[in-house]
Amino acid sequence: MGRRRVSVAGSRVRARAETTAPLRAAAPDPAADQVPTTAGTRIGVLGGTFDPPHIGHLWLATLAADSLGLDRVLLMPAARPPHKGNRPISNAADRVTMTRLAVTGDALLDLTLVEMERPGPSYTVDSLDELRATLGTAARLVLVMAADSLAHIDSWREPDRLLELAEWAIGPRPGAPPPDRAALRARFGAAEERIHFLDGPSLDVSSSEIRRRVAAGRSIRYLVPRAVEELILDRGLYRKR
Repeated sequence: MGRRRVSVAGSRVRARAETTAPLRAAAPDPAADQVPTTAGTRIGVLGGTFDPPHIGHLWLATLAADSLGLDRVLLMPAARPPHKGNRPISNAADRVTMTRLAVTGDALLDLTLVEMERPGPSYTVDSLDELRATLGTAARLVLVMAADSLAHIDSWREPDRLLELAEWAIGPRPGAPPPDRAALRARFGAAEERIHFLDGPSLDVSSSEIRRRVAAGRSIRYLVPRAVEELILDRGLYRKR
């Protein structure tokens, strides 16, 4: 089968040249990397607000790739996360820049702006549909999430369709109960076999705790990549106004 390529926002190109201006519907970066795909290519997708991205996100992506033999993991910042309600979130440009900085230099990880480029709420099922249309049948998609997200999966839009579009990789999360295979089998039937549990350390790090620490003037060193820390401090993100 011929090679197909999906455009992603080049994580290793001009990472520090981003501005805080609105994304203007997040027009694709003309210097974007291309992810080559052939039959059997396995691509992980880790969505989130990434406000900010931290070592827990990067470890979960890496754990999924290591456990399941993924060729690449795409971090997918949400433009309008439907589950956040009315909680204020940082502007899209800052979150995209931080995510790009977080994956810069790691050949396994990359950034996709598929949700930033689409208007309306950022539903994962719509994003996987779009990625599947771009990649065709060449690649196998794997949706990466932590156990606390799985516990609330029926609050997501079209969870059965999500499992049809992509296998799931479920990472451990401190405080979240371990997934129940029997319950998942009762809920999803034979498709439950497409859900994989990841065995590895869980990191008790959250974006909300990082924001609180910054607001209180406390260190976040080693909770986020150094470049992300520098951007947060340089732009005064999360400080009390």
